[in-house]
Amino acid sequence: MPRREKAPSKEQEGLSMVAPKGGPVDSLRYPDIADLMSRLHFSPGDGRIWLDEQRMLLVHTGAMGTMRRELIESLGIDAARGLLTRMGYNSGARDAELARRVRPENTITEMFAVGPQLHMLEGMTMVEPVRLEIDVERGQYYGEFIWKNCAEDEEHVRIYGIGAEPVCWTQLGYAAGYTSVFMGRPILYREVECRALGQPHCRIIGKPVEEWGEEAADDLRFMQAQTFTKGLSASGAASEGAFGDVNMVGASPGFNAVCHMIKRVAGTRATVLFLGESGVGKEVCARTLHRISARGDGPFVAVNCAAIPEALVESELFGVDKGGYTDATQSRPGRFERAHGGTLFLDEIGILSMTAQGKLLRALQEGEIERVGGTETKRVDVRVVAATNLDLRDEIRAGRFREDLYFRLNVFPIRVPSLRERREDLPVLLNHMLRRYRERHERDVTGFTPRALDALLNYGWPGNIRELENIVERGVILANDGGAIDIGHLFTSGESIVTETFGIGDDGSLMASHALSARTDDAGGDEVERVTRKVNSLLLGIGGDVEPTSLDDIETALLRSAVQRADGNLSAAARTLGITRPQLVYRLKSRGLRL
Repeated sequence: MPRREKAPSKEQEGLSMVAPKGGPVDSLRYPDIADLMSRLHFSPGDGRIWLDEQRMLLVHTGAMGTMRRELIESLGIDAARGLLTRMGYNSGARDAELARRVRPENTITEMFAVGPQLHMLEGMTMVEPVRLEIDVERGQYYGEFIWKNCAEDEEHVRIYGIGAEPVCWTQLGYAAGYTSVFMGRPILYREVECRALGQPHCRIIGKPVEEWGEEAADDLRFMQAQTFTKGLSASGAASEGAFGDVNMVGASPGFNAVCHMIKRVAGTRATVLFLGESGVGKEVCARTLHRISARGDGPFVAVNCAAIPEALVESELFGVDKGGYTDATQSRPGRFERAHGGTLFLDEIGILSMTAQGKLLRALQEGEIERVGGTETKRVDVRVVAATNLDLRDEIRAGRFREDLYFRLNVFPIRVPSLRERREDLPVLLNHMLRRYRERHERDVTGFTPRALDALLNYGWPGNIRELENIVERGVILANDGGAIDIGHLFTSGESIVTETFGIGDDGSLMASHALSARTDDAGGDEVERVTRKVNSLLLGIGGDVEPTSLDDIETALLRSAVQRADGNLSAAARTLGITRPQLVYRLKSRGLRL
């Protein structure tokens, strides 16, 4: 085993190592892989392979090569490269979630090594570090690695032979996804040598996106599902808020799926209904839809239906003629008229009154409106885009929403995923917000501490992107100039964050609190011992008369023991028992055992 380095402090967690004469970094030899191997489980009985709580697949490289060829020949090489790069990014981002959980007390390099070691464990390639510079708190990163025995380029060369471009697309995406999540900011890798070019091995270099400049523009476009998004890159300033439509950024599958749907419907006249929780960016999506449509040169008029008093909704939407009501001293066009030739965005449409819903239905069906107090019917050419965080079917059953209006609006529904469902996008979102609020408040904040990143990546985000904006802005304001944002600068308003606490076990060792409580809950440990003695007496024929023991007692003892051995990880405990997690949860609840 190599000499263990002194762990860096949480306040200054940076490290720089360079290999002599371009060889591998001697002091960066990988830690024992046993901690990762212990998290890999094969469960052939129910057809699953698990890496910690993530389901895995064992796939033939030849099958992957066939899929690669099909993608290239049916979609074209650029589209195929983009799909495979983003697939790798997603895989790397998921593996990064393991890094600090597996090695929380190790040095930063040993912690980072989880990625390369998992890359090797998963059979992709052998990874040799050449140069590694990490400073998480300052957001500084430089990584240079050699890949040997790459499965991806082997298959490409087998099918297409030696060519003129690097081909390790999935692996580049994996490296970018893993490092971006680990660092909490977008990191881009470029392949500067590749066996598919006839060179002896592959070599990659990774740096923060903005440090590449124009040099990496071609590589960055493969992280973009659509040309109207920014992929992993975004400008430091935003003219329409932190996530104006000019700054749609992300690389997660959920984000890319929304982008594909927007592109498909943009060129049509269809009514679009954006669905999703509050704060997920439905208006951002609506603005993007308008911008890339044929109506992009026309007006975009947004209406928050929840912000307009019920008595004024009709006049706001359809306008009012002079004398239409007591205070109507002059005629005024409504939002429909102002949006003529463009797009009308109706946010939180689920709260409209039944009367307003009826008039809106007519406007959608006939393309005509009538001002409040007026007698003249006006033709309007408006594309309506609506959004709601309510389940409109539930509102229909409750008698609060018209079914005929629902069917008129629900022509092309697009569900915008919550931030919890697109955690892979957190690094680029965090980086973009950090830069924006540093400029706005003129603060010299360097980045996020490792424990702040852990908390941000594991937080539930009930307020989604809107809440993320607020918390990052708060951190920029509270953090010291020249320092990093710590966890105490972020969650200061009663947010519920998960923190691991520890206690002393019976043997004097530190144990996670949930595992400790599992041992002591309802004197469970004594019960397990009692049942164990009885089972041994029955199976081994030892001891005298055996006190009757029910099968229910035995099963309860097995459940307790499995959860205890798994340190409270229910998925791992279920795999140990050969059952599914839902089955384990049901059995625990039926016995009144604490989860």
